[in-house]
Amino acid sequence: MKAKCRILQENLQENGGKIVENQKKRIEELIKLLNEASEAYYNGQDEIMSNYEWDTFFDELTGLEAETGYILPDSPTQKTGAETGSGEREAHEFPALSLAKTKEVSELQKWAEERPVWVSWKLDGLTLVLTYDGGKLTRILTRGNGTTGTNITYLKNSIKGFPLKINYKGHMVVRGEATISYTDFELLNDTMEDEDEKYANPRNLASGTLSLDDPEKVKERRVHFNAFTLVYMEEEIKSWGKRMDFLAGEGFTVVDRELVNPKDLPGAIEAWTKRVESGEMDLPVDGLVICYDDTEYASSGSVTGHHATKAGIAFKWQDVSALSKLLYVEWSCAASTISPVAVFEPVQLEGTTVSRASLCNISEMERLGIGKESTLEVIKANKIIPKCISVKNASGDFEIPSNCPVCGARTQVRISPKSKTKTLHCTNPDCTAKHVKKFTRFVSKSGMDIDGLSIQTMLKFMNEGFLKEFADIYHLSEHAQAIKQMEGFGEKSCANMMAAIEKSRQVHPVNFIYALCIPMIGIDAGKKMIAAEGFEGFLNRLESGEGFEDTPGIGPEKSGSALEWYENSKNQKSLQALLKEVTIEKIAPKPDREGKCAGFTFVITGDVHHYKNRDAFKSYVEAEGGKVTGSVTSKTNYLVNNDVASNSSKNRKAKELGIPIISEDAFLEKFG
Repeated sequence: MKAKCRILQENLQENGGKIVENQKKRIEELIKLLNEASEAYYNGQDEIMSNYEWDTFFDELTGLEAETGYILPDSPTQKTGAETGSGEREAHEFPALSLAKTKEVSELQKWAEERPVWVSWKLDGLTLVLTYDGGKLTRILTRGNGTTGTNITYLKNSIKGFPLKINYKGHMVVRGEATISYTDFELLNDTMEDEDEKYANPRNLASGTLSLDDPEKVKERRVHFNAFTLVYMEEEIKSWGKRMDFLAGEGFTVVDRELVNPKDLPGAIEAWTKRVESGEMDLPVDGLVICYDDTEYASSGSVTGHHATKAGIAFKWQDVSALSKLLYVEWSCAASTISPVAVFEPVQLEGTTVSRASLCNISEMERLGIGKESTLEVIKANKIIPKCISVKNASGDFEIPSNCPVCGARTQVRISPKSKTKTLHCTNPDCTAKHVKKFTRFVSKSGMDIDGLSIQTMLKFMNEGFLKEFADIYHLSEHAQAIKQMEGFGEKSCANMMAAIEKSRQVHPVNFIYALCIPMIGIDAGKKMIAAEGFEGFLNRLESGEGFEDTPGIGPEKSGSALEWYENSKNQKSLQALLKEVTIEKIAPKPDREGKCAGFTFVITGDVHHYKNRDAFKSYVEAEGGKVTGSVTSKTNYLVNNDVASNSSKNRKAKELGIPIISEDAFLEKFG
């Protein structure tokens, strides 16, 4: 702080004690604007501005600070961004500093000097710091402000990409990026009915996800950790490349990397950039990182602001924009939200032809100032996502459709009480687009197993009027010519999809039952129903109203759910239409065989040793006629926990209910 004041005083003296007042005001405006955007960015909130806009404002602020010496303590040039989650805050063992950034390859070469450097992705997610002791993961911290982070160790089983146990037994600290792929982002966002739950990009979704308290919900969102540096280990490895190889050998997902001589950096940067432009990357990236292979030399640098001068340097791409005339705004329904998409005259951007860009919602259209006729300035954010960043020559008001493009029902503009965002919604509770989750389950591998029908593809077909119920999937061939002309399709992809649909006409009865989307009836329940009655018996029990209460493993709740589903005439009509399109494989009923675990209900918790994992343990119990549940209740017969004496919540519950707690060895003696 004293150094900053000294800089300011020196500049004041050089300027004759005067700073141009409008420059000072502009610096304060930029700091406020950037800090608000940064807070939203790091905490999974609604996006205030694009990365393109943030970089532009940040560069302007940096230039003004350098020119005037007017540097405030809360300037984003002087601190790292930080999430403000409600979890417990803890100090980092090693400060998680950010990297200096440049958009010039020549600056990278200058920084590299004559030393070999590694090029890797700058992933756009949430930085996590993992600590291991004695071969076990002991702590996960978010990056926070670089000095302290939020402890999210309770999510260790919900995030993929790192091992819970490693061979190395010493103290070790690993840093990496938690990301959600574009594919999973689109899938999750398109099925979120509450507009306040939707996220602007995969990075915001990852940040918002890791602030959730429910580990199961986090697991569903498929967050993946990508290690990008080994911060510390007791056994010294002085090569960054060998450190990454070591982590990969221990079971970590490690970022892609390439060792490059400084003179070859321009070619290497161009090759890595083309990988992004080609669409190869499903993970969000917003640049590249260059670091020294010599870790000892890398650690010898000083700290300037919130950067370690030799720890690495980030390369961010120069955003290329293009102007194009708006042709029309297309409104597309997904879940309950009808979202606008700008369709404009095709332009070349980053080596590809672009003619469409999402406008997100009505509020974003108003912010941009889009008119019925407009000239749009468009970029490809992070080299991938087309985005409109400004509007010129706007005239006329844009029109908000009064009817849903899928079902034709009346639309309604809603304002979120949380974010004040204006969005358009379909008012029909039975609109096909609102049930896209059911279509996703129908075509899944556990259902009809139809490749090529992603959630985005089905939403396109719904908006075109091709899909209204499940059976319509088997009539998509009638629209083949129109589908071939749609963006993302061609002769081959259309033919492959049609072949997958035809293949699915022959289906196992359990998969068919799962595909029907009967509440509470999944694969396990379907197996029990078919084992007891066969498919004809399943239909007969639905039609007669007899139900499945006496079917082993079903019970009154699931039976009632199945009967209630069938009482709905729409579901009966859908079932009958499907039975005309598919052939159900003949599977003879077979009563449950008696096994060593028959009649017993188990809860399995903690690590297992004899079985490969808990799923393998569960499979054994079920094969022997037993049942495995996730929580301890009065109906539980045994809690299996190798740490019999632990004070875990399940152990405490079992003791309260008088349920025996046995080890895996004791289980094998009794039931193995």
